[in-house]
Amino acid sequence: MSTLPNETLVEMQRRMLRIRRFDERASKMVKRGQIPGTVHTSIGQEAQVVGATMALGDDDYMSGNHRSHGHPIGKGSPLGPLMAELVGKATGVCGGKGGSLHLADFNVGSLGESGIVGSSIPIATGAALSSKVLDNGRVALAFFGDGAANQGCLYESMNMAGVWDLPVIYLCENNQYALSTPAHTVTSGVIAERAAGFGMPGVRVEDGQDVLKVYEAVSAAVENARSGGGPTLVEVITYRYNEHSEGLRLGTDYRDALERESWVGRDPILSFRKHLVDSGVATEDEMDQLEIDVLAEVEEAFEFSQESPFPEPEVAFLDLYTDNPIGAHA
Repeated sequence: MSTLPNETLVEMQRRMLRIRRFDERASKMVKRGQIPGTVHTSIGQEAQVVGATMALGDDDYMSGNHRSHGHPIGKGSPLGPLMAELVGKATGVCGGKGGSLHLADFNVGSLGESGIVGSSIPIATGAALSSKVLDNGRVALAFFGDGAANQGCLYESMNMAGVWDLPVIYLCENNQYALSTPAHTVTSGVIAERAAGFGMPGVRVEDGQDVLKVYEAVSAAVENARSGGGPTLVEVITYRYNEHSEGLRLGTDYRDALERESWVGRDPILSFRKHLVDSGVATEDEMDQLEIDVLAEVEEAFEFSQESPFPEPEVAFLDLYTDNPIGAHA
């Protein structure tokens, strides 16, 4: 039985629902030509996202990857500016310049995401270094997929963090496929066990569809980092239901339909709803109302994105350089 307040448990469900419904709407928008390019959804991975982000403090940092709409939502970002960013509107979190692949919301500590595999890992490491230098007590968390687990920048970052005892968590979202490549065909051993080579703890959450198990593991890593214990590598086993990106047609040969069906049968949102009802945290009616409320939020975000203006041409060259270069006099 969880010791978390009932309000926190319900909020976990709310944020998982926000991610699911937001991504479902984004998927439809791609198919209808309302979003330029494509999007990468976290449908099926919501427990891992929310369990990790809610283990962070409000002022803590995080960096993401190409599958990162859910990360800022999990940390509390309003849906409207996120949806507006997907369609390139001026009211988006990056003024329409980031789009789906490069979201950032500094208001919740989201330092950015990138389509370049593994590229945001050093950014979180740098944020952790700044936290240590400034002694501000903040922790950084870097999300990356199993496809980035063999990137050199991960191990350079882990080495640096291990040497300097940086307050950072490296979290591998192991959804078992890098695009269409099964992880076991390109990755030797257990990813979490690689932590030992850098003198840091390595934790593997086998059931990444359980939001509480993810929350517990990441909370311990955050506490360790905040108390001066240094970095932790956390590997979470999860699964994406949809294709690598919306509209991508790779065929079905690379993953078995029965495999997907078995994971869908362990849906994190449905499972946690049942847990909340069975444990007396909420009633079925309250859970139904939560669904209605979240759907209304997503619809409101969609309308906001459609009604918002596109950026004016003259802002294209803004935000390219800092207004106050280091060393410049006021």
